[in-house]
Amino acid sequence: MIIAIASFLVLLTALGIHLFEGSKKTVAITINGKPEVVKTHADTINELLDELDVPFHSQDYLYPTANKKVRNHLKVVWKQANKVHIVKDNEKKTIWTTAGTVAELLKEQKISVKKQDQIAPNPQTAIRNKMNIEVKSAIHLTYVDGGKEQKVWTTSATVADFLTQQGIKLNELDRVEPSLTAPISKNGVVNVIRVEKVTDVVEEPVQYAVVTKKDENLEKGQEKVVTLGRHGLVSKQFEVVLENGKEVSRKLMNEQSITKKQDKVVAVGTKDLAVQVSRGGTETGTEYYVTATAYTAYCNGCSGRTATGLNIRANPNMKIIAVDPRVIPLGTKVYVEGYGYAVAADTGGGIKGYIVDLLMPSKEEAYRWGRKKVKIKILQ
Repeated sequence: MIIAIASFLVLLTALGIHLFEGSKKTVAITINGKPEVVKTHADTINELLDELDVPFHSQDYLYPTANKKVRNHLKVVWKQANKVHIVKDNEKKTIWTTAGTVAELLKEQKISVKKQDQIAPNPQTAIRNKMNIEVKSAIHLTYVDGGKEQKVWTTSATVADFLTQQGIKLNELDRVEPSLTAPISKNGVVNVIRVEKVTDVVEEPVQYAVVTKKDENLEKGQEKVVTLGRHGLVSKQFEVVLENGKEVSRKLMNEQSITKKQDKVVAVGTKDLAVQVSRGGTETGTEYYVTATAYTAYCNGCSGRTATGLNIRANPNMKIIAVDPRVIPLGTKVYVEGYGYAVAADTGGGIKGYIVDLLMPSKEEAYRWGRKKVKIKILQ
C-alpha cells in the first residue's frame, strides 16, 4: 500500500511538472544583438525582462512595447541605451542612444560632418556607456609662408595650434600675423613673415672737393690748377634686414677707408686786369678774360631792342654782346673766343664789371653756351 501510494504521488508530481512546462510560451528574444529562445509563463514583455534579469530603462530600445502581452512564438528585441557626451565646436550635450557606432550616432543626431572635420574617437568606434565624443568643424583659410600662398582646411583654435598642426616651424626672427594667441577665423589669413639678418659689404667712392685759393700773380678771371683731385674709396659694412627675401632696412655697422681722397686745389687770380678806357673807346688790341653768359631776344624782361636801339627780334642772328659801359664802351667792336666778332651794343642789370652777355638766336643755343670764362679782344 505504501509503495502504491508513493508511486502515485511520484506519478502525480511528474504529471504536474509536465503540464507546467508544457503550458509555457516559446519566445525568441534578441538582447543587445544576441538572439536566444526562451520559454516563459510571463504575461507581458516587461515581466519577461524581469524574469531574465534584463535592466530595462525607458531610454532603451524595446520592440514590442513593455506592456505587450506575451504570446507563443513572439519575437522581442531589446537594446540597452548608452549615455554619451557630445561636444561639437565647444557646445556640449548629453544624450541616450542605442546607436552602434559613432557614425550611426552622428547620423541619428543629424550632426552633419565633412571629410576635413576632426572626430574623436573615429566614426567606426563602437558606442559605449559614458563615452565622450568630440567634433571639431574644419574652417577654410589662407596660409602665406614667406610670400607663398596656399588654401587649407583646419580645425585649430588658435594661430599657434594651426602652425603646430601644419608642422610649421618659426625661426628666431620670424613673425606671424595675426599673433600666435589670436583665434582662427573663417576665411582668415595667417601670414608667416620670414625675417633674416645678413651682412653686406660694399665699396663706395669718396668725392673730392674743389678748394680755391686767391693768387695775386694771376689776373682776375684766370684760374690755375695747383693740385689735381683724386677720388677716395671707402669700405662699408651694413647689417641688412630681409623680410621674405626683400630688404626692409639697412644699418651701417663699420666703415673703413681704403684710399684717401685728394682735394683739387685751384688758384684764382685777384690781379686787376690791364684795361685802359679812353673817351673814344678801349685801346685796340687789349685782351683779357671775362665771364660770358648768353641771352636771347625773348628773355624775361627783354624788350626786343638793345640799349642802342637795335631790333634783335627782327634780327636774332646779329652778333651783339651786352657789356658794362664802364669797362667796354657801347659801339666797341670785339672778338669773343668761341663766339666770334661782335659789337658791344647792349647793357643789362646783371652785367657789372668783367661780365658780358652774348646774344644767341635760340634758347637751345643759349643753354648750350651756359656760363664760362672766355678771352675777349678789343678790335676798334
